Amino acid sequence: MSVATDTGASLARQANELARDLAVASPRVYWLDLSVTAAVTWLSLAVATTSQSTGWMLTAGVVCILALYRGISFIHELTHLRRDDVPGFHFAWNVLIGVPWLTPSLLYEGVHILHHAKDRYGTARDPEYHPLARRPPHELAAFVGIAFLAPIGVFLRFAVLAPLSFLIPPLRRFVIARTSGMVINTGFSRDDFDRARSAPWLAQEIGAWLWSWTVLGLTAVGVIPLRALIIAMVIFSLMTVLNQLRTAVAHYWENDGEQMAVLDQFLDTVNVPPPAMLPFLWAPVGLRYHALHHLMPRLPYHNLGTAHRRLVEALPADHHYRQVEQRELIPALSHLLGRMQGRR
Repeated sequence: MSVATDTGASLARQANELARDLAVASPRVYWLDLSVTAAVTWLSLAVATTSQSTGWMLTAGVVCILALYRGISFIHELTHLRRDDVPGFHFAWNVLIGVPWLTPSLLYEGVHILHHAKDRYGTARDPEYHPLARRPPHELAAFVGIAFLAPIGVFLRFAVLAPLSFLIPPLRRFVIARTSGMVINTGFSRDDFDRARSAPWLAQEIGAWLWSWTVLGLTAVGVIPLRALIIAMVIFSLMTVLNQLRTAVAHYWENDGEQMAVLDQFLDTVNVPPPAMLPFLWAPVGLRYHALHHLMPRLPYHNLGTAHRRLVEALPADHHYRQVEQRELIPALSHLLGRMQGRR
């Protein structure tokens, strides 16, 4: 098929024809990955917060940042996994990672899926779109810098706003609409209030509320050293910054707010495929194949690499699919910054 006649819809059909057999999630892969990731996260946190050696503390801290980042990144998989794909996985992830790090899946489920709606992507109704490429360069610093405040934000959301919102109904609507989503578009408001009354949401929210009070209480009485809490907050903060850097290069951010054609939506997304190796660390759990994910949202992360190789082998080198590739994080950030500066 020629490039001239290619459309986003036909590209999606090609991808599905080539990789339809890869759409089944492997429970074994999910459980093994989550188990190892959670174990490394908590063990490295223990070393980082208890070691008297600066070298060991820093080394364990870096390991914890990367392991936690991988663990938190599974929240993206949860939004696309049906609960019967990997039974019990949503619950286990929230117990092992989501609730203890005050990032339960309620913050992403029901929100991220809107980013994939063809009539929303890139518009003011897209919760995960901000036209960075059309903004002045200093906005990139603000976009990344705000992530440093993530520990304060999650404690405020669950330790303060959650209990107050159960007592004050008007506040409850605000908390659900404006503080219960991991979003980029600051103008976005949730309206799925029925979801906020469901058992999974309430269990996660109350669990995060009680956990935050427990941590703060144990720190206040000296059971948890203040030093340990500060180290954990710094780890969480740096992990969020790493994710924000990755988010900055997940799209080209060129849209002006109007509804986009399907092919243009794809061309606004980014893949960072091999031979690049570092995306294993800064774009884990399949996030390096973000453009491919937009073509096949239901494809499990562990099969994205295979699907990508099939598409590269089957499609010509000048195909639209190859036009969305970036080489690495720093070159991609430089490319974004160059486009931002070019619009001054």
